[in-house]
Amino acid sequence: MKADPAAQLRLLDVQELDSRADVLRHQRGHLPELAEIASLSASRQEVDDQRRDQQIVVDDLTAAQKKAELDVEQVRARRTRDTDRMAQGLITNPKDLERMQHELASLERRISVLEDEELEVMEQLEEAQAALEELQQRIAASDERLAELGKIRDDKTAIIDRELAELATRRGPAAEGLPDDLVALYDKLRASKGGVGAAALTQRRCTGCQLGIDNAELAVIRAATADTVVRCEECSRILVRTAESGL
Repeated sequence: MKADPAAQLRLLDVQELDSRADVLRHQRGHLPELAEIASLSASRQEVDDQRRDQQIVVDDLTAAQKKAELDVEQVRARRTRDTDRMAQGLITNPKDLERMQHELASLERRISVLEDEELEVMEQLEEAQAALEELQQRIAASDERLAELGKIRDDKTAIIDRELAELATRRGPAAEGLPDDLVALYDKLRASKGGVGAAALTQRRCTGCQLGIDNAELAVIRAATADTVVRCEECSRILVRTAESGL
């Protein structure tokens, strides 16, 4: 392949811009905030799952407390009704009166049991509500931190995007007029060589693979015409000769 030496040197300028853009894109995709956001989002989801389960516990205990209150009220209402009937002298038959007194004693015991059950449910509900509130606070704290991280991420991303846009405006003129076959080879090598398709030959060393060029290969390069596109024997990248090549 042949290409004007000036075009080959300009290719190094394009490579420098592309390499800087690659670094910026890598930085954008590996911001420390992204890892923290992913980790925090995962832990938040776990806490939210716990919150959902705890909410079910609270709802069940709330329903149980309402039922316990209703049960106590119903038995108390029955006790009040029977007590009022006795106080009003509506029970005159001795046997009925004795039966009513036994029933009142039974109601008192039943009320005591139900009140104990109600108190136990209330204590369980209080503990469950405290646990739910703690989970809700953890979620709120996670949301606050996620919002902070999101803003930092967006600010950093905006800065990187502006730098990338500036590089793009510079790359256009730098690549303008380069031979199509040279650009095609460069793009192919960039895709397969970690983003570096063209490297300078500096002090008898390929700056792409950082390996020295042996004397035999240097002789071949030295004998090649200035417009010959030289390739590194070790890494196959386009090897651009410069004033610092040491030839």
